[in-house]
Amino acid sequence: MAVNVIMLGPPGAGKGTQGERFAAGHRIPRIATGDMLRDEMHRGTALGSDVKAVMDRGELVSDEVMINIVTERLSLPDVANGFVLDGFPRTVGQAQALDAWMIGRDPLIVLDIVVPEAELVRRLGARMICAACGHNADGRETTPGVCHICGGKLIQRADDNAMVVLERFKVYQNATKPLVDFYKTRPTFRSINGAQSLDRVAADLTEAVEAISNSASAAAKVASGGGTR
Repeated sequence: MAVNVIMLGPPGAGKGTQGERFAAGHRIPRIATGDMLRDEMHRGTALGSDVKAVMDRGELVSDEVMINIVTERLSLPDVANGFVLDGFPRTVGQAQALDAWMIGRDPLIVLDIVVPEAELVRRLGARMICAACGHNADGRETTPGVCHICGGKLIQRADDNAMVVLERFKVYQNATKPLVDFYKTRPTFRSINGAQSLDRVAADLTEAVEAISNSASAAAKVASGGGTR
């Protein structure tokens, strides 16, 4: 069964770090829409210019643009064994579009990383990103201010300054948090305590995915007539 994971949570919850670790451990692609959009900006495309203005204000890129970008990416063959989505969906409209795309495929596993707001503000104020490759600094840097992946300079993200952080929280509360209500009644939904150590959060994520996958496999076997009576 393919492992199809959505990482939910507010800015600073650790979706990027945990998604990266989980995807690498399961040898599936991490599809980070923020990275995809920043790549468009670095390449100076027309889309990148429009996206930069929106992201620098802490606002969300339109549903239409995001749905087109993600569905095109999900059509590539490397997602056959699953994927980790980080940054999509961010609205109920995007979630509905993803549900339509997933018809006939293995189920979505939805993981909501929960962190107290005060801790999120602290994290965002200290968060750094590589100016060269876009990697989020995750504590593995051996040289201060230098990316351990490519050696590039670590800088604060433009959308992590104080005013933009407040706007991003407002956007999350208004547009993205309703996704929890959209997904939380599904048997493939789990809330994860993101205020723990990185290793503990990673372990909890893995345990949740394994439990959901086992339940889904058992249910599919029964539905196909292969279960015991």
